[in-house]
Amino acid sequence: MSSILTNNGAMVALQTLKSINKDLATTQSQISTGKSVGSAKDNSAIWAISKVMESDVQSFKAISSSLSLGQSTAAVARQASETVTDLLTQMKEKIVASQESNVDRDKIQTDIAALRDQISSVVGAAQFNGLSLLENTESDSADPLGSLGSRNVDVLSSLDRSGTGVASSNISVAKQDLGTGANTVGTMSETAGAAGTIAAGATGEFMTITVDPDTGILAGNSIESGVAGEITDSNGDAVDFADTVGYVARDGDTLADLTNAMVARLNVQAELDGLDLVFTANEDTDGQIDVTNNRTLDITTTADTTTQFDFAAAEDEADGTVGGGLELVDGIDVTTDEGAAAGLAAIESLIQTSINSAATFGSAQGRIDTQMEFISGLTDSLKSGIGALVDADMEEASARLQALQVQQQLGVQSLSIANQAPQTILSLFR
Repeated sequence: MSSILTNNGAMVALQTLKSINKDLATTQSQISTGKSVGSAKDNSAIWAISKVMESDVQSFKAISSSLSLGQSTAAVARQASETVTDLLTQMKEKIVASQESNVDRDKIQTDIAALRDQISSVVGAAQFNGLSLLENTESDSADPLGSLGSRNVDVLSSLDRSGTGVASSNISVAKQDLGTGANTVGTMSETAGAAGTIAAGATGEFMTITVDPDTGILAGNSIESGVAGEITDSNGDAVDFADTVGYVARDGDTLADLTNAMVARLNVQAELDGLDLVFTANEDTDGQIDVTNNRTLDITTTADTTTQFDFAAAEDEADGTVGGGLELVDGIDVTTDEGAAAGLAAIESLIQTSINSAATFGSAQGRIDTQMEFISGLTDSLKSGIGALVDADMEEASARLQALQVQQQLGVQSLSIANQAPQTILSLFR
């Protein structure tokens, strides 16, 4: 049945043309934007995933900048530590030369002072963007065990996404201290000492350092050798010793750091006082290995006579002022026999301190470099993943565009033919 009121053929042709035009507009949008999913209405699930990934890519760009800053800061500190190590090695050469009695020790001392000043200059200049990793004289720590707090500089290193949310990760670079400032031991209470003797060439226990397992080593706390009386030297003369030898813990110090610092200071003091004594750290406390809470300091006499001493247990008191990690370098004076011997005793621990600092910064820098490479590769992978989700296939879009353009022309022709169909009805009335 033909009708002039309802043209079913035209309606079908019109709907077909509309569908073709819609597909053509979608294809043209893909070609112009390069995306198959340009908005949430195209594919809400894919669009949401791609936007989350895009936000992560932007975050990783910021992380890359943070890593670059941290890498440069660690590199400056490492270079400075290596330079200080070289300067201390030169200083050791001067100190060794001063052991001879027929050299001009005053001239040697002048060279040593120049090297000491150069060390201070290097340490003072070793900062990047106002941050120095070679200064750590903090006397207050947020974490009593020293695992956190002011000694750590956190470098933003990653963004970790999980089912429970997003969290940032850091690479912690531990501050070192290569300063030469002196510490100030806090007020120490008197502790009764116990008399003892060490036979010629023998070794005995001198003192025990104990750390509270609940509070750990608190920055700013002082420890002294606690010697209450006198030690007899190789000539049989009574010599006051060690009642002023002390160390103030810095933020992040371990029990081993504390023990090694006291051993170095006691050996230097023994040389300055002309005593035939050598102090060493012993991990054996009461027959058991316990390096977490207790360390023992042994004393060995190299004299030909029995050494008498009077000592007390180490004390741990607050309110001390932290000194520099190279504190002993400021007291090196080789103009006397005792000073030359003390300098030789001190220089080894000083070199080891600078070597440890350089190694710490080198390890941190290497880790940051590795993380930078990973972040760069991860960012590229995320970009590729986003592209696979939302980018348009341009070859396919080009072929589809040409096909749709032909369909559009045919659709227009079809609609034109359908619109002419009612005209044939007029012939029935002629």
